[in-house]
Amino acid sequence: MLINTEQILSVTEVNQNFTKATRIADKAGSVVIFKNNKPRYMLVDIQNSPVLELSDDEKIDVVARRILEKYRPAFEELAK
Repeated sequence: MLINTEQILSVTEVNQNFTKATRIADKAGSVVIFKNNKPRYMLVDIQNSPVLELSDDEKIDVVARRILEKYRPAFEELAK
């Protein structure tokens, strides 16, 4: 993955100025957030970024599936 240096912020910088991160994501489509000098997270403008070319329903399905997979044991316990 190629990363534009203008789209890189540290976790500390994002924590102190989240608005700056969102402005960059609005302009460039995404922001790569570094933790301990390594790329760790990505903030993506999901409405305008080509990273996620999904309909609103598809986006909801993706998020729901991730949540269900992550917390499956808890959901199974609650279903008993």
